[in-house]
Amino acid sequence: MEPFGYRDERLHCEAVAASKLVAAYGTPLYVYSAGAIRGRLSELAGAFATLDPLLAYSVKSNGNLAVLRLVAAAGAGADIVSGGELYRARLAGIPGERIVFSGVGKTVSELAMALREGIYAFNVESAGELEALNELAIALGVRARMALRVNPDVLSPTPHHYTATGHSTTKFGIPFEEARALYRHAGGLPGIDVRGIDVHIGSQILDVAPFQRAVQRVVELVADLRADGHRLEFLDVGGGFGVSYTGEPGLVPRDFADALVPLVRPTGLRIVLEPGRYVSGPAGLLLARVLYVKRMAGKTYVITDAGMNDLLRPSHYASYHRILPEHHDPGRPEVVVDVVGPICESGDFLALDRRMPHPEPGELLAVDTAGAYGFSMASTYNARPRAAEVLVDGAQHHLVRRRETYADLVLPEVELA
Repeated sequence: MEPFGYRDERLHCEAVAASKLVAAYGTPLYVYSAGAIRGRLSELAGAFATLDPLLAYSVKSNGNLAVLRLVAAAGAGADIVSGGELYRARLAGIPGERIVFSGVGKTVSELAMALREGIYAFNVESAGELEALNELAIALGVRARMALRVNPDVLSPTPHHYTATGHSTTKFGIPFEEARALYRHAGGLPGIDVRGIDVHIGSQILDVAPFQRAVQRVVELVADLRADGHRLEFLDVGGGFGVSYTGEPGLVPRDFADALVPLVRPTGLRIVLEPGRYVSGPAGLLLARVLYVKRMAGKTYVITDAGMNDLLRPSHYASYHRILPEHHDPGRPEVVVDVVGPICESGDFLALDRRMPHPEPGELLAVDTAGAYGFSMASTYNARPRAAEVLVDGAQHHLVRRRETYADLVLPEVELA
């Protein structure tokens, strides 16, 4: 069952009307479907079951503790890129042995924190990071399980150049041609335990072919590394599994599995996947209220109480999100509008030149597929408190983050004497 749909012409999340949620919690409001999160994790786990998968959910996509607790309860783990995300994952009950640590700029304190938590693996992205990790592991009397993030130089068709990470001109990973030599060096370090290979080529990829090319290239390394004496245990194929933002069907986990399992199975390696957007994106909506409708110079602007501080993706990535009326009226005329927010920036918009049913002041709109990189990228720009977050589970709804107050905005600041 889809997490969001119309019942009696009113938008619902699972069994709860959007209007009921707004009456209880106000707007702007992030709404998440627990059923959708569970269902997507289950689909991925089932598709890759023959490879003993570790689903390391990408915390950066949506790190709300309630979401992470659903991930933990499903038996999945976490892909983290900071000490703060490690803290969140552990607080939510995700054990260290189900956590992988990615990212190009891990600090010494973050590395030490992760070593103390006994995480499953570090995805190392530079020779300097490898040396720092080795020194810390020796100092703490442990060995750091790790993989190198190998850059296969595969340019994937992502919607924006910011989200392509597997080609040679990005900051990510170790060049393929240098990987074997750095693995040899890692194998001689007393604080390092070489356990896997990592690859990640980008985000919001809807075609299996780039994943196939990347995994085929990385699998070439397996025999070489084993010949060099490395006891490999896993292959981390990263994340980036795309979702549909237009209402059309997205890519199915079975399609990914059919493409990747035949490549990985002969190696005998466990597969690690880092789904983020695939799990949380379609599980979330952003509800906003129309404040004003303004007509000027041949354009119609629909001004809402949600802006780029609440959902940055349209402004930052030129991304598309469907915008749905809370009340579905098939007879309402359609108009072409810009849906904009209250922020004092020309780049503050949720949709440009969008044909949609004519909105009226006071009504509710829903920004679809907003569960990933929505609240996690939100800010308090223009001194606007961040939105509340709600989790819906069947007929039940729970406030999982209260709306910030003006007092919250200044709470960390230190007043000078």
